[in-house]
Amino acid sequence: MKYTPREADPLFDSLEPVIRGLGMSLVELTVSRHRGSTHIRAVVYKAGVGLEDCSRAHHAILPRLELAFSRTEKAEELSVEVSSPGIERLIKDGAEFVHYRGRGIRCFRTDIFDWTGGILRSADEKGLVLQGREGLVALGYDVIAKAKLDYSQEV
Repeated sequence: MKYTPREADPLFDSLEPVIRGLGMSLVELTVSRHRGSTHIRAVVYKAGVGLEDCSRAHHAILPRLELAFSRTEKAEELSVEVSSPGIERLIKDGAEFVHYRGRGIRCFRTDIFDWTGGILRSADEKGLVLQGREGLVALGYDVIAKAKLDYSQEV
């Protein structure tokens, strides 16, 4: 797995404080354009995130998105989707782990070709630390083939 520091993205940077003000974190923001329409997908997270939280986030960011995309030369159709990471979200990049401290994580390891699970205690640019049944396990991103949220690990 790679750890890719988030590059400066003006749209992400303008929406992230709004989401943080709602007590959540902005995990992912994707913008796709196709034939005059723009689709924006935001993934927001907090412990116990639900439909009400996604709805609040949608209402909070929609005015900024409408303003940002009304400045383009051509008026575009804009659709916005706000969702939670899901029960078994496949973690796409090592930089995403910081959002899930205290949550159950499962990692498929290339050094033992098996899954290791536990509660995420810490994560940085080099790797992560899980609290498993046998104690703390430190994993570098170089030995993680894939990882996902695992609510069966929750206390």
